[in-house]
Amino acid sequence: MIEPSPTELLRLYSRQGCCLCEGLQERLEALVPQPPIALVDIDRDPELQHRYGLRVPVLARAREGGGWQDLPPVPPRLTGERLARWLESNGAVTGAEP
Repeated sequence: MIEPSPTELLRLYSRQGCCLCEGLQERLEALVPQPPIALVDIDRDPELQHRYGLRVPVLARAREGGGWQDLPPVPPRLTGERLARWLESNGAVTGAEP
């Protein structure tokens, strides 16, 4: 298990060429302030590839005691303020705005 760094709050499990993954990444990067996100290509790790398969994108948040907690699937139409509120309600960030 890869432990989060102090500056890494979110992890986006994705794969290259995945339009849903790229779309979620763009929507997250458009938030102000932009939450610290690490991109993880699951195809580079057989364990992650087995765990997530075609279920990407998956957003995970750092746990206080270490490790990662997968969040529920992010609705693909959430953007801006609605995405920020979704992140807050799932304990992923605080105070993000569109």
